[in-house]
Amino acid sequence: MNSLDWAVLIGYFAVMVAIGVWSHKRVDNVSDFFTAGGKMPWWLSGISHHMSGYSAVMFTGYAGIAYTYGVTSFVTWSFPIALGIAIGSKLFAPRINRLRSRLHVASPLEYLKNRYNLPTQQALAWSGMLLKIVDVGAKWAAIATLLSVFTGISLNQGILITGVITGIYCTIGGLWADALTELGQFIIQLLAGVAMFVAVVLKLGDHGGFFGVWDEPALQGHGKPLVGPYGTVFLLAFLFIKLFEYNGGMLNQAQRYMATSSAREAERSARLSAILWLVWPVVLFFPMWMSPLLVDAQKPDGSDSYGLMTEQLLPHGLLGLVIVGFFSHTMAMCSSDANAIAAVFTRDVAPVLSKRARAWGQRSGLVAARVTTVVFLALSMAVATQVNSPTFKDIITVVIKWVAGLMGPIAIPMMLGLLRPFRRSGPTAALTSWATGLLAFWLVNYPINWSVDGGVPLQYQVSIPLAVSLVLYIAIGFLKPEDTPERLAIIERVNTDGDGPGTAGAAAAVPAPADGTEGTVGRTPVKD
Repeated sequence: MNSLDWAVLIGYFAVMVAIGVWSHKRVDNVSDFFTAGGKMPWWLSGISHHMSGYSAVMFTGYAGIAYTYGVTSFVTWSFPIALGIAIGSKLFAPRINRLRSRLHVASPLEYLKNRYNLPTQQALAWSGMLLKIVDVGAKWAAIATLLSVFTGISLNQGILITGVITGIYCTIGGLWADALTELGQFIIQLLAGVAMFVAVVLKLGDHGGFFGVWDEPALQGHGKPLVGPYGTVFLLAFLFIKLFEYNGGMLNQAQRYMATSSAREAERSARLSAILWLVWPVVLFFPMWMSPLLVDAQKPDGSDSYGLMTEQLLPHGLLGLVIVGFFSHTMAMCSSDANAIAAVFTRDVAPVLSKRARAWGQRSGLVAARVTTVVFLALSMAVATQVNSPTFKDIITVVIKWVAGLMGPIAIPMMLGLLRPFRRSGPTAALTSWATGLLAFWLVNYPINWSVDGGVPLQYQVSIPLAVSLVLYIAIGFLKPEDTPERLAIIERVNTDGDGPGTAGAAAAVPAPADGTEGTVGRTPVKD
């Protein structure tokens, strides 16, 4: 990097902070901070939803997969995400929006206390928060790894720089700042991605051109959709995981649906995100598929290949723009995660731990939300410094194995609890499926994995916990139905639009919490 690249990078950071300061004026209460007051246009929500699913892991971990295996990086990652969001646009997006517009909640997990019970809500809240700390830690480590390739600064210094900048704008501006910065980040990465795509295509003239390049020895097998550990079982498991994860199971995407004005707008938002996930990653991945022709990766997993290729192909200024693109993906995801976890803690956890939290007003609740955001970012940055330790092994292990493997047990009770066909599944089904799924993850990744010759294949490490949780949640619901009138009322409220027949009775049947843990924060009704 030279002075021009540094100027682009510093200018980007300055704009992000400025957006956060401007967004501060739009945040008057906790509802504004966590769900943009239900006033976000569908197109901005869709772009924000799309951007909050990326991070620099794509340019490190998945670049390594693309370098080693080729197009399977798209087939087993971006494609199932696009398909999962498309399905979720009908199945989950409208219902999650109604959590805000009809139940008046500000956290995606807030409804679980009445849908199941308080222990279920707390179990999912705590496990979701802990998983997110590890997940975001991997994202910080990924962007710091790229930054070290270009600048030579240490991993910890890179983590500190990106974490502090992100903390400033997302803490003061809330979800509005997240969404508006993600819009700017989308434009930046569009320019950066196209620049890299064109630079690589121009180099292919020496290797048979755009279509003939696949005959090159270095790309043998790179055109196969499913290779190595990324086979059919992995693809199917990943589709189910991403169906839950990218429609709200990881909380931050749920907020994008909640932030729109109506269930219909949430559905349009999801469709836009699905289209972007289907089309745009092809542009980003193509240079990675070609990388074996152009660079020799220094790391065994090929995770530095994209960074090396960028340095070789792009002139200064454009190099700085691509580096900014790396930051834009990571900061978009991490800021949205921070906002989601702050919502879960201040709305779902703190009121259970403290009587004072139950009486928070608008101002004190907003202060608590911002403090929680800072604490979450600090904890995730601390985890990031350990991501290459023996416990986590490497970035892609954390993202694929830990996040994908643990997602199902946490998301299944939350997501399926919205749907009428699973109305019989109550707290027993939810807690049992959650606990047994986590146990299955531990068993298949550690005791069983260590005892099996060659280890348990990756596809089973991530799919077995999901399968165990799903089967138990459904089976226990049939064997021990717990569909009380109060729980059925909650389900009806999120499955019906407007004020048609039956909805008034359902509204009256929704109980007030007996433990007084709801408080008064963010309770202003928002009409659908």
